[in-house]
Amino acid sequence: GSRKRMRFLQETNHWITSALPFHRRAFFLSDSVLPPDLIRAYQETEYRVHAEPPFTLRIGQLSPELVQEYKTRKASCCAFLTACNPFSQKLKPEQNAERQLALAKALKSRGLNFLEGFGQHPSNGWEGEPSYLVFDLSLEAAKAMGRSFEQNALVWVGPEGLPKLIVLR
Repeated sequence: GSRKRMRFLQETNHWITSALPFHRRAFFLSDSVLPPDLIRAYQETEYRVHAEPPFTLRIGQLSPELVQEYKTRKASCCAFLTACNPFSQKLKPEQNAERQLALAKALKSRGLNFLEGFGQHPSNGWEGEPSYLVFDLSLEAAKAMGRSFEQNALVWVGPEGLPKLIVLR
């Protein structure tokens, strides 16, 4: 019944997370519908930020460049978001461009400060996705925005500058 299912989910979550070094673990609900290989791909993805100079965020790796960007912008947290390929369903480039434009409008309408970026796995062949690094977007607000653009996950970084994968489904 439901107790058996919950125990199975807890054991599966423990197995998935304990198989990874601590700094590479995702923070997600034990009943995630995403397959472990997709979560692993998100963890391995390079989240490039088109700042001056540019830098790359990696899950579980401290980013001194981001900490410096926080100081410059007087920010204390950020989220790396995209609107492309909802729920990992590949769309045509023009459809993704429309979705990104809608995300940019949503960010601007809230008065949020952001930089363009690009998320791409280094070797799995999946096309990279245009993204935005959004400053001073709380974790709850980032989750809400990610869900509203039908995303499986997002990257969120607190004041310490350590990117975390936040799985939304």
